[in-house]
Amino acid sequence: MNSHSWRSIDLFAGAGGLTEGLSEVGFKSLYANEVIDVYAATFAKNHPDSLTDARDIRDVDPKEIRIKLNLERGELDLIAGGPPCQGFSINAPERREDDHRNHLFKEYLRFVEEFQPRAILIENVPGLVSFSNGATLEAILKSLADLGYTADVRILYAPHYGVPQTRWRTIIIGFRDGSDPQEAFPQPQFKAPFRVNFTSKFNGRELTILSTADDAPKHTTVRDAISDLPPLINGELGDEIKLYAVDSQNDYQRALRMNSQGVRNHEAARLSKINMDRLKHIPPGGNWTNIPFDLLPAGMKRARKSDHTKRYGRANPDGLASTILTKCDPHWGAYFHYNQDRAFTVREAARIQSFPDTYVFTGSRVAQYEQVGNAVPPLLAAAVGAGIANVLSRPPVIAPII
Repeated sequence: MNSHSWRSIDLFAGAGGLTEGLSEVGFKSLYANEVIDVYAATFAKNHPDSLTDARDIRDVDPKEIRIKLNLERGELDLIAGGPPCQGFSINAPERREDDHRNHLFKEYLRFVEEFQPRAILIENVPGLVSFSNGATLEAILKSLADLGYTADVRILYAPHYGVPQTRWRTIIIGFRDGSDPQEAFPQPQFKAPFRVNFTSKFNGRELTILSTADDAPKHTTVRDAISDLPPLINGELGDEIKLYAVDSQNDYQRALRMNSQGVRNHEAARLSKINMDRLKHIPPGGNWTNIPFDLLPAGMKRARKSDHTKRYGRANPDGLASTILTKCDPHWGAYFHYNQDRAFTVREAARIQSFPDTYVFTGSRVAQYEQVGNAVPPLLAAAVGAGIANVLSRPPVIAPII
């Protein structure tokens, strides 16, 4: 797959998780748009050959970008991105000042209309399927069809593709030549426990892909992901680049350490005394219910023990991590290290997201956590990208240029 270089552009690119995964299966990013400056800086640092544009996408002329990239309409292979979709409606009124995101999906469509790429890829949260009782997703698929794309949607579970955390993403794939997008969605590669707690049906169809082969390997665990990283105590910063604690312990670590000269973004945020006192009582795989009542936050004292089972959790080393959010705050998930009395570092969160160790995050530590948490796991992106590349490698059915 890597012997062929597919040309792509990335919109709403964030720190580049989707781009990173696509690059691992042969896609070359020519251009990326990301309006948050620190996210754009991280993208540019890790994808220096891509033209990074931090302007508001509403101020960008797609034709100007296409000409700058020296592309004719229809020559680009893929437009990828995670545009905010939830406020999108074909018949919606003009955007309102108090919700500027409502129509940002139209900006994605402007680029599709101008470039006429061979394929499109959109990622979003699972809640997109149920938003407005499915009307938003219906509008998205109709808009793509109006531009000449046969598109379909699935909800993918990241652990099925080697990512060691409970994370679901809605993925839309479309082709301009009439190819069947269902053939591009990747089949699960690993067995993993799951719980579907969202609407997973659209127009009577089940969108999740859950079945795995009988001989499929077990999912990647938290221990598999981070056990080789240097130990830290609460609040320890240390050198900017740290030495690995041990040699690679498994294929996951070997893959993510490839070409790395050391561990970056690995600093322990300082937990408060009360959180350190709570942490002493939580075993690996445990949570807030293991904390003595007098040490609980006021709100948790009123909670039932069956509720909020991930809060103040210590990760289970042999299980999946909580979904990595925009901060590893123990109040919201199992973000305590399984055998060190501290929270996950940015690098540990990035490992759990499947970023390679060569991927460096810029800005403050708060901004780094945000970038990691908002990203598409590269391994998931690579699985999707491989499916798209496989379809693109076939002789085209028909490719009309509108």
